[in-house]
Amino acid sequence: MWIGTKNSCMAGVQERQYEEFFGGFYFDEDALSKDISLDGLDKELEEHKNYDVLISILTNGEKQRDMATMVEGNLGHIEQDLIQDYIKDNDSLVLLHDQIHDCDIVLSQIGSLLSGFQVHIRSLSSELRSLHEKSLDLGVRLKNRKLAETKLAAFVEEIVAPPGLVNAIIDGEVNDDYIKSLNMLSKKLRFAQVDPLLNASKALKDIKQELERLRKKALSKVSAYVIGIFSSMRKPGTNIQILQQNLLQKYRHLVLFLKEHGIEKYNDVCAAYVDKMNKVLSEDFRVYLEALESLKLDIGVSTDVIGYDANVVDLIPRGREQLRNHRFMFSLGERSNILKEIDQPGLVPCISEANSLKYPYEVIFRSLQKLLMDTASSEYIFIKAFFRDESMFYRVFEGPVAVIDENMKLTLANSHDAICLMLMICITKKHQLVMSNRRLPCLDTYLDKALIYLWPRFKTVFDMYIQSLYQCDAKMLWVDGTHPHHIVRCYMEFTASLIQLNAECGDGQLDMSLKRLRLAVDDLLVRFAEKFATQKLKHLFLLNNCDMAISILKEAGEEAKELRRYFEEKLESNLVSFVDELLMEYFGDLIKFVKNHISEDLISYTECPNIADVEPVVKNFAVKWRTALELMHNEVVTCCSNFVSGMAILKAAMAQLLNDYNRLSECVKMIPGGSSLNRNLVSITSISYEIRKYSRTL
Repeated sequence: MWIGTKNSCMAGVQERQYEEFFGGFYFDEDALSKDISLDGLDKELEEHKNYDVLISILTNGEKQRDMATMVEGNLGHIEQDLIQDYIKDNDSLVLLHDQIHDCDIVLSQIGSLLSGFQVHIRSLSSELRSLHEKSLDLGVRLKNRKLAETKLAAFVEEIVAPPGLVNAIIDGEVNDDYIKSLNMLSKKLRFAQVDPLLNASKALKDIKQELERLRKKALSKVSAYVIGIFSSMRKPGTNIQILQQNLLQKYRHLVLFLKEHGIEKYNDVCAAYVDKMNKVLSEDFRVYLEALESLKLDIGVSTDVIGYDANVVDLIPRGREQLRNHRFMFSLGERSNILKEIDQPGLVPCISEANSLKYPYEVIFRSLQKLLMDTASSEYIFIKAFFRDESMFYRVFEGPVAVIDENMKLTLANSHDAICLMLMICITKKHQLVMSNRRLPCLDTYLDKALIYLWPRFKTVFDMYIQSLYQCDAKMLWVDGTHPHHIVRCYMEFTASLIQLNAECGDGQLDMSLKRLRLAVDDLLVRFAEKFATQKLKHLFLLNNCDMAISILKEAGEEAKELRRYFEEKLESNLVSFVDELLMEYFGDLIKFVKNHISEDLISYTECPNIADVEPVVKNFAVKWRTALELMHNEVVTCCSNFVSGMAILKAAMAQLLNDYNRLSECVKMIPGGSSLNRNLVSITSISYEIRKYSRTL
């Protein structure tokens, strides 16, 4: 072993020394291994043809052989030196060998010990694995037992009725503690119904009879208590809403218990509530309606339609009085304020009676519907929260709605006030919006039905108005005067009122009806105008009525602009005709001459005039023109009902007069011999001055 170690060490040392010695030299082994012969030299000489190159090659070969010899000698010396070094270290190497041998023995012993440990550890691992499996098994058993204990404890807790619960249900008073006991009983009853498998439990069968006895006792006690509270609502002076909010809402769990565990008792309680509230509310609304009836102001009856001839004698004075009070059946006036007070509290009959106040029916209608909306809203919210059954509301309000419907039908059958009916329609639509904002659908059916009642009645009354105009006796209603007729005033007040209400809350149903009414009044105006003896009075009558219509429609705002435009065109047409008739009356010879002989352009003549034709006209005008102007002014001021219209008529008449006289003057200058009439011609300046004087007085 040592020899092998030594040889390997020497070989390694020699190898390192070779590398150190020959590291700086480069040997061309291929060159050394070449066979230098004459044949080779000849080949080289033949190939290169250069002797200098050959000499160089030979020289390099010799140098390399010398160097190889030297290296071989050095290697011999080095080998000897190494051998001597190993001989010197022989003892150390032996000692090292012995130590290594001892280490091998120790390591062998340690390996045997570790093998024993490994076998022991393997046995311990098997034991630990077995203990772990046992531990897992015990854990599962413990978990299952705990789960069984929990379920069993919950089951026992749910089915067992403690003595305190039994005493509270049977003997306790209905209060907050009773509600807690009732909730506990409800939980136990519900537990037995959740899982059908629980019904097979013997423990549940033992306790089920006791729970059933408690259930029946609780149902009987709760239903009797709740029905007793309902009965107290019928006592006079009871504020039902306060009772509902402060007492019943607190006990809503009682009703929920009945609904869940005793549907028959629950139905009995619901029927008792519906019966009592139906009667209470029906009676309350009946009493309120009777009180409101005493406050009603009768505005119109069947004989008060626009053209009804049998009542015309007292229609005019009564109409004027009512117009002053803004309560006339054809005028809206202050009655429109009711639409601004839609959310205000309703009337209190005792206060109104104490102050001797009377109201149009639309005020009473709004108060009634306001009370109905507030009561219905409160009742709907209460029933939804207390009984959780919205259908009960409609059964409760069958009676009150029937009372209101009966009253409405009776009132509408005797109502001939179209303004009132239209206001009621507007009020109902606004109340629909109020209920929509409250997000309560409980009165949708009632409000829709109210509109179904109101619209046909309104159209019936409206048709009565129209028929009265067509059927009335114009001779009996005619008044010998050109001022606006009271029937036309009624029509315009009525039309303006409906236009305003239509803009407020209409849906286009009135448009055609208003056109029909306008045609009826046009027909009546024509029949009235035919009663006048002259065309001038006829046009003046129509002019005054159109002017009055325009004035009233202006108050109705932009909504009436289409109808106002119609009357403005009619006014203009009659104004032109009236001016022609007026000038013909006071300056007839002048107007006829100008129309018959002079064209508008003053160039051509329809009939060739001569001095004899024009002289009487010029002289007659010079004599009477100032007087005629004054008489014409006085007549217009007297006959025109509107100052502004009178001024417009005079301006138009005088402008026309000035134009015609100017045409006459130009004609005189053109005809032969016309200069002889110059002294009789009135200067245009004088006429203009006189016209301006009357204009200033206007």
